[in-house]
Order: sequence, then C-alpha cells, then structure tokens
Amino acid sequence: MKFLLTGASALALSATALHAGGIERTQQSAMILYETGNVLEFSLGYANPSLSGKNISPPFPAQDIDDVGDGFWLPSFSIKYDVNDRLALALIYDRPFGADIAYESGNIPLGGTTAEANTNTLTALAKYQFNQNWSAFGGLRFQQAQGDIHLQGAAYGAVSGYEVNLDKTNGIGYVLGAAYEVPEIALRVALTYNSSITHDMDTTESGPLVDPDGPGPIPALPLLNASGETEVKTPESWNLEFQTGIAKDTLLFGGVRYVKHSQFRVDPDSFETVVGNGLIDLEDSTAYTLGVGRRFNEKFSAAISATYEASGDELVSPLAPKTGYTQLRLAGSYNVTEDVTVSGGVSYFWLGDAKPETGTPDVARADFEDNSAWGVGLKVAYRF
Repeated sequence: MKFLLTGASALALSATALHAGGIERTQQSAMILYETGNVLEFSLGYANPSLSGKNISPPFPAQDIDDVGDGFWLPSFSIKYDVNDRLALALIYDRPFGADIAYESGNIPLGGTTAEANTNTLTALAKYQFNQNWSAFGGLRFQQAQGDIHLQGAAYGAVSGYEVNLDKTNGIGYVLGAAYEVPEIALRVALTYNSSITHDMDTTESGPLVDPDGPGPIPALPLLNASGETEVKTPESWNLEFQTGIAKDTLLFGGVRYVKHSQFRVDPDSFETVVGNGLIDLEDSTAYTLGVGRRFNEKFSAAISATYEASGDELVSPLAPKTGYTQLRLAGSYNVTEDVTVSGGVSYFWLGDAKPETGTPDVARADFEDNSAWGVGLKVAYRF
C-alpha cells in the first residue's frame, strides 16, 4: 500500500501559550526524512491565543484582565534530498520556542508585566536505511535565542519595575532517532530525541532600589542593577510518532510528545540574590495526538486530529497563564501538479485554567478561565 498524505500531520500549529510551560511553538519533527523522493517545503503559520482573567481579591480590588497573549507568525522551510537508496539528508529551519505576553498597564497587581522571547533554529539531519524495515537518523541543531522580561505591578512588591535583557546568543544541540516501517501497510513508528540547548546569554538587569534591612539603618541600594551572564536552556524532548494504514486510502496517525520544561530556567544573578528564586519555574509535560487521514482522489487528501495535554499545577508563572490544553486540527492537501502540493490547516485550542502567582511562598494573584486559541497555516511542497 503506497499512501501519501502531505500535510496531514505536518501542519501542527501551536503557540507559545498553547503548550505547558508557555514557550513551545513547534514539535521539531524530523519526519521530512521519510517523505518520498526529494522535496523542498515552505510554510507559514499564524497563531493567536486569547488569554484573559480577573484579579483575585482581596488583597487587590476586583478587576478584569484583558487578553495578555499576542498573536505571532511561524515561518519555516525544509529540504530533503536522497543521496542514494540508503542515505537521505535534510535541512530544517523553524522557530520552536518563544514568548509574547503583555499585561495592560491599568491592571493593579500585574499591569505592565511583559515577556518577549524568540528563537531561530537550523537543523541538519541524515537518515540511513539499513533495510526495508529499519532506519536511524540524527544530526545537529544550531539555535539562536534572545529575550526580554519586565515585571510590573503591586503583586511584585519591592521588585516591581525590574527588567532583564538577555542578549542574542547561539547554542548547539543534537537530534537522534530510529524508525521501524512496514511499507505494505504504510506502517511507521519513529522515536526522536531532541537534546536541550544551552545558551550563555549576556545579561543586563535593572530595577528599583532595594532596602536590604527594611526600615533599618542600611539605606535602599541598587541591588538589582548588574551586568553578567545567565545560563538558559531550551528543553529536551522525546517524540514518538506513528502511522498505519487501516483501510484503502485511509491512514491512522498520532504520537506522544514529552518535553522537559523544568530545564528552562531564567535565573539572573541579581534577581535570584534579592528574591531567592528565579523568574520562571515550569512543569514537564506530555501531549497525546491521534488522527485519521484519507485520500479522496489522486488530487485531494484531508485529515482530522486531536491533541490532549493534561493540566498541571494551577499555580503558574504570570508569563505563561495556562496549564494543559485540548486541540482539534483539520488539514488538507491538494496536488496542483505532479511536482507541487499545497497544504493548509486550521487549529482550535481549549486552554486549561490557571492562576498566575508571585511571591515566596507562592500566592495566586489572578484567575484565568475559559481561554482559547486558534491557528492557521499554509505549506507549499515542490518535489524534484
């Protein structure tokens, strides 16, 4: 059985606030290595989260919090080339992690708090086909990252007004994986490991004066103002992806994705010294996907899938005000010619409720409920 369903699972549109930890935007799949023949792909996605809530009062007055999640674009491209019957190469560009959060300035506990982070990643891969059934792949991932965080509002107490700038820097990680296939029934099971990537980021911190002994004899000092270096890791992950034919021109596909979000820490020296903790503390997550794709004729194929990630601790960072989600995704592809395929997809997300917190010990400052997000994407593939 030969089954091609371009775009059925590749258009997995997601957003920074749509995954646990609030930083993951793409799944970093290596499955382009298993496309038939040589292929060049360009894609563009747009995601728009809606994240709103209200203050928890007391101690703050009742007040709605308007949407804090900004929409963003996700461009990517990839190329796969068969060197011979056994060896294939691929190059992939994407933006796997990021953040775009901004609280309106009029909000009392968190107003003016913002977070912006971006990554650009280039992944070089090679696959070796041992026989009809078994193959292995791996390669290097080159990543550029930068970020800015500003804390503002009464919930941050004496450190309200703190800001940290994390300069652009580069890091290198790796990818390892293997797959088992039975071509006659379109079966493939692939396991991929994406390593964490360490960034040693030049850091500039600034903030209000801090009185180290309260009303004591020592005056308020600029303890939050400093320059140095902060180690930040983008997290490692495991992808288990599968597909199998279940009827003529019908494919069942899905996967399990585990991300070690707890590796992503932002602990600038001065802030950690003054507060006793870092800026971000995230939970690891596991997401499950299941879908069905069908080829209706030689030109058109379509797919529907659902993804579920269980909610974690309801107390979360104000920079990622959700936990867990359920996603429904529709995708389709049309063969314009023998060489050109156009694919598109739409996604809708039901986001888990959460309570942004600050302080040591943690204190809930707001309540985010009934939030959602949507995403759209378009991909053009050229076979040569």
